[in-house]
Parts: sequence; C-alpha cells; structure tokens
Amino acid sequence: MAKQGYHHGNLRQALVDASLKLIEEKGPTGFTLSEAAKEAGVTPAAVYRHFQGREDLIAEAARQGFEIFGDLMDHAFNGGQPSALQAFEATGRAYLAFARRFPGHYVAMFESGVNIAGHPDLARAATRARATQEAAAAKLSEHLPANRRPPAAMFAAHVQAMSHGIVELYARARPGTRAPFAPEDLLETGIGIYLRGLGLLPPDR
Repeated sequence: MAKQGYHHGNLRQALVDASLKLIEEKGPTGFTLSEAAKEAGVTPAAVYRHFQGREDLIAEAARQGFEIFGDLMDHAFNGGQPSALQAFEATGRAYLAFARRFPGHYVAMFESGVNIAGHPDLARAATRARATQEAAAAKLSEHLPANRRPPAAMFAAHVQAMSHGIVELYARARPGTRAPFAPEDLLETGIGIYLRGLGLLPPDR
C-alpha cells in the first residue's frame, strides 16, 4: 500500500480526495471504487465503512464542492455591495474561478449525473449556493419595473448556463485547444448583452 495509518476519522476524507483526483484524470464514471481505495492506500472493503457505493462517494465530493462554491459566491456577492451590478458581475467571475481552482469538485457537482435530491446534505448545499446566485439576480432586477422582471431563478439559470458553457468550451485548457478570447472577457460581454436585452444596461452607442 502506498499510504498507511489512516485513522478512522480521516479515511472518509482521504477517499473523497482520491475520488476527486480520479475524477479529474478519468471523469466521474471512469474509475472504480477499488481504484479510489488504492489511491487512498486502503483495501476496497474499507470504502464500504464510509460509503454505500461510487455514487455515494461522488455525492460527498459534490457536497463539499457546493459548500466551497457557496462560500465563494457569498463572498463575491458581498451583500450586493458596492452595487447590485458589480456584485452580480463578481458572482460570474467567481463561477469561472471555482471551475478552474476546483475542477474535480466542479465535475462531481455538475457533470457526474449524481442524484442531488437523493442525498439530503448535498441538496441543502446545492440549494444554498443557488440561493446566492438568485439573490444577486433579484437584487439587480430591482432596477426594472415589476412587470418586466424575469423570475430571479430564471435570471440566475440563464447566467449559470452561459457560465457553464464558457467553462466547458474555453476554460478547461484541453490539450490542442485555444480559446479565441479570455473566458472572463467572454462571460463579461455575454452578460452585458443579456443585461442590455433586459434594459439593465444602456445600449451601446
């Protein structure tokens, strides 16, 4: 075994860390529990003391990711300061920063197919992170007449879809690919077009 002496309390986290490394290397369905156990330096049987199976292990990786993501979003939003627009733009930049800094978590959260509703702790963490994005959208929407405001959840979903697309296409730094523009620039201009369409930014002259 490559690693020895894990205490009962930290073996669970060692397995999560191992799964994150394997997710980055092979994708969420490209590894087995035996590989995760080997990476953590324990026997396959030890995995089942902490997780029911691979989905349970990936769900915990995703939960931890949503907790980190939620903290980053809260920090970026900063209660809507110094302005609703700047706070909203900051959450978009935080999305890209998270995807770059925590790629294993990001894939576990958004690309693994894990059943979020089937894991209550994961669902709570995901809901908290989503709530911050919706709060940023709602704060910015206050500048629109009530009859022209999109639902905050829809507003946030549109921007998340844009952010996710940019991450997938241009922020992963896949071998042999090159983004035509910096991902941050793509997101900023895309959000600008969206906000102008809503009337939240003045039209270009």
